[in-house]
Amino acid sequence: MELIIKPTEKCNFKCTFCSSTSIADDATDELGLEHIYTFLRRFPDTNTIVVNGGDPLMMKPSYYTKLLDHLDEHDYPTTVAFTTNLWPFYMKPDKWIDIFLHPRIGITTSFHYGESRLKGDYSVFTEEDFWAASDKMLELVGYRPGFISVIDEHNADRALDNVRLAKKMGVECKLNYTMASGIAGRPYQLSKMYSIYLDVYEAGLTEWEFNTKQMVVRLRNEALMCPQNRACDSTIRALQPSGDYYSCGAMGDDREYAIDFEREMAGEFFTPLQEDPDIQTMRTDGECYSCPMFQICNGCKKTVKDTKRHNMVETHCTLMKQLAPRIIDANNG
Repeated sequence: MELIIKPTEKCNFKCTFCSSTSIADDATDELGLEHIYTFLRRFPDTNTIVVNGGDPLMMKPSYYTKLLDHLDEHDYPTTVAFTTNLWPFYMKPDKWIDIFLHPRIGITTSFHYGESRLKGDYSVFTEEDFWAASDKMLELVGYRPGFISVIDEHNADRALDNVRLAKKMGVECKLNYTMASGIAGRPYQLSKMYSIYLDVYEAGLTEWEFNTKQMVVRLRNEALMCPQNRACDSTIRALQPSGDYYSCGAMGDDREYAIDFEREMAGEFFTPLQEDPDIQTMRTDGECYSCPMFQICNGCKKTVKDTKRHNMVETHCTLMKQLAPRIIDANNG
């Protein structure tokens, strides 16, 4: 199992695409560690706890010290993967260095070009800022972290620049499309995202971008990680700050498809995303099942839900059919 935890909705940034931005100022809930401990007793082979937010560094370091001590005391095989904007670490590295150096901890960060990634004073988080935080990681922790770039209509023209930056830094980036959660009211169209992945592939930059690597093996059923796994609710769980429990972090942001925590901890097991017929395919006419792009379009149930609710299925499908020969060629390459 993989557990995604959101200890808090609080964040030191004001990004315009993030599901937490609209509630970060008055977020008071904090995820109790006992929820995590209970989950681990139920699923002791959990391989990863992914920590996001908000920003994980809005919690006190002692929160993670207690969690790490618990993992060590019970000899769990679990690693802990932070996704953080790194700015609190950059500003006060002494506060976080012991956590970051712990052998169970891995760090991923975030950056993209454009004006949607904003610091707490609403100034743009620039490439210069990003290099400064990355340099601090390299100096004190010993490596540069990979990063996530969130793509929308306003910054899509610079998507490949993010990958070129990753290559320059010697790290992998992950180009994610904006989902319809929080103040990001409309998703970025999935087929437009695949047009970008094809551009990455054809520019010879696949090595530096995670989702392009997934694309070029997806039709061979070799890409089974989020957002490609159609059975993700068999292997992923998510805990919100309130303790609410979901099979997907993005669905948790939407407060949909909740799972009864007490019942699952008592031994039952639920797969709500696989059981809802409305989110199995983009189209309702059955055409998806005979399309060579079936696995590409219908992997992420959150994406299927967003595309349908925003009446984007036809425009998505038209473009994806145009892209299909290039995607097939990439999978045969």
